[in-house]
Amino acid sequence: MKKNTTVILVECALMIAMSTVLSMFKIFELPQGGAVTCASMVPLVLVSYRHGLNWGISTAFAHSLLQMLIKFNAPPTNTFGAFVAVIALDYVLAFTVLGTASFFGKPFKNRAVSVAVGSVAVTFLRFICSFLSGILIWGAYAPAGTPVWIYSLTYNGSYMLPEIVITAVVAVILIRVLDRVDHRVPKNA
Repeated sequence: MKKNTTVILVECALMIAMSTVLSMFKIFELPQGGAVTCASMVPLVLVSYRHGLNWGISTAFAHSLLQMLIKFNAPPTNTFGAFVAVIALDYVLAFTVLGTASFFGKPFKNRAVSVAVGSVAVTFLRFICSFLSGILIWGAYAPAGTPVWIYSLTYNGSYMLPEIVITAVVAVILIRVLDRVDHRVPKNA
């Protein structure tokens, strides 16, 4: 039996809330934004695997807007285009790509491998968004004499590399638990 749309919608809302709360628990935080969190991206990855690409993207997009409302951190931009780029790269695209995890893991038949690959792929895409934003927008913060791309690579890599590992490991563990729980729930529930 196919899951009720209302049930999926409620689960997605809970995953957005969980992701938001987890993003507030930081292992460490950098001065211009970016932090290693307690697996805050995992709920969005799980939605993609549990309910598919459309639900994953929609949920991650809604989460991106919520993140922007809660902790918008814009650098001093000189143009409207730069301001829009901050919104797109640091929030909308950076978080929405997390909902595409199942797409990247689809070629792999083993569920754990699929989730690991999908998690790594989307968190890497999130890193690319931050890396580009660091070059295009946040470059003014680079130390004198340091090429902007190196500054962006090291700054964003310093928190995104641990986030990639944490997300992949926790997502693999949790998807196994969720799959077992789903098999125990009666089909008419």
